[in-house]
Amino acid sequence: MIFGFNTDIRHEDTIYHVQSEAREGEHLLQTQVFVKGRCIGKRAVPYGSSTTEGTSSAQSSPQSNDQDKEKMLRELHREVLDAVRGGKLDSIFDKRDTPETLAAVKELDLEWTNAGSVHSSGALTMQLRVTEGGATVEGARLTLRFARPDAAPYYAQVLTDAKGSAEMNVQVDEKSLAESSVLVQASFGGRTATRKFNLRNAT
Repeated sequence: MIFGFNTDIRHEDTIYHVQSEAREGEHLLQTQVFVKGRCIGKRAVPYGSSTTEGTSSAQSSPQSNDQDKEKMLRELHREVLDAVRGGKLDSIFDKRDTPETLAAVKELDLEWTNAGSVHSSGALTMQLRVTEGGATVEGARLTLRFARPDAAPYYAQVLTDAKGSAEMNVQVDEKSLAESSVLVQASFGGRTATRKFNLRNAT
């Protein structure tokens, strides 16, 4: 499974979250840029054509195709990061999204519904909801990758219920929350959405 790449980068007084992923159902490699949780623009390139650089896809193994796809995604991610550093985001976006254009496009959306109160009895509890065009999605597969200091990443999977909701629990010391992060990928009908959540200690 390709999780993609997620980077937080500051330019002047703004922190941008740059997220790149393979949209398998659309045969696209896509990078989105978020500011304060809102997508401000995207850049996408197609992949999976029958011929590339004069070499037929039949001559390429699935492993090499995956490696090529990961390399292309990494280069796309780096290209957008360079645009952030250079203050040239507007010139690199395929189109700059507005609330009106976003509302017209049906895409998966992944929401962390209990972000304000998640740690109790030594466990991290995340309640998540998946929607598409504002409608809840039943049966979406959520894959969680929990990264913490001085320990191997923890993975978990769960399906959303009829309300588009799911709950995940991870045993973790609250003291390590501030140095930990969670990457969650929602997948349904060939579409995906990936979000990175930074954790913090309760105050």
